[in-house]
Parts: sequence; structure tokens; C-alpha cells
Amino acid sequence: MTSTEISQDPYVAAFPELAPFWQAAARGTLLLPYCQECGQTHWHPRAFCPHCGSGQLHWQPASGAATLHTFSIIHKAREPSYVLAYVRLDEGPLALTNIVGANTGDLRIGMPLRVAFRQTSEGRHAPVFEPM
Repeated sequence: MTSTEISQDPYVAAFPELAPFWQAAARGTLLLPYCQECGQTHWHPRAFCPHCGSGQLHWQPASGAATLHTFSIIHKAREPSYVLAYVRLDEGPLALTNIVGANTGDLRIGMPLRVAFRQTSEGRHAPVFEPM
């Protein structure tokens, strides 16, 4: 998705403050909001700091590294299984995501992961994680 296409996406248009996140994701970069007032990085991207309420946020590139905190294998009738997980980003926050590119039997709490991006049905690129 180009910058123009991202800006025309109805979701991004509803939350324009998140456009830098989606633009970076389309390039394969994970950005995290960093609060310039309290000094904390957080997840999920939003227009204010959930720790102190400040709107003084700065987007900063994340390392893309994480560890598997917990996970569940989701089975649906007549659809492929998928892994829903919380990962602990190296920058601190927990993120709800999917694990891709792994045999479910090989998943272990604490295993190292790295960010990857998968295109959504709407065209945005969403962060997912895979084993290192």
C-alpha cells in the first residue's frame, strides 16, 4: 500500500494519528509510540500515552525482537488453525499478535521471535511474529 492508498484507507482516515505506523509497516518497519513526558514505550498505538495521558508521543523504530509470553492455538471448523499470542517486545510492552511460520508443537514460552508483516484483507500490513 502506498502512502496515498494508506491515507485513503477508511480505518487510517478514522485514526490519522496512526498513519506513520501504517506507512512504516508497509515498508517492513515496526514503529512504537514513545511518550516524551513519562519516557515509556507502549503498545497498542494510540493518540495518547496510556501510562500518563500525555499526547506528547514520538514514533520510534522498534528492534523487531520479542519473546513468546503466552499463546493459544485457535481451531475453527473448515478453516486453518492459527496461533494467537502475547509477545513481550524487547522494548517492554506486551503485544497481542499472531505467530506465523512455526510448527505449533515447537512453540515454547520464552522463545525468541522477530517481527514480520502480513497484508490484511484491507491492504494494510499488520505486524505478526515468527521464530528467530
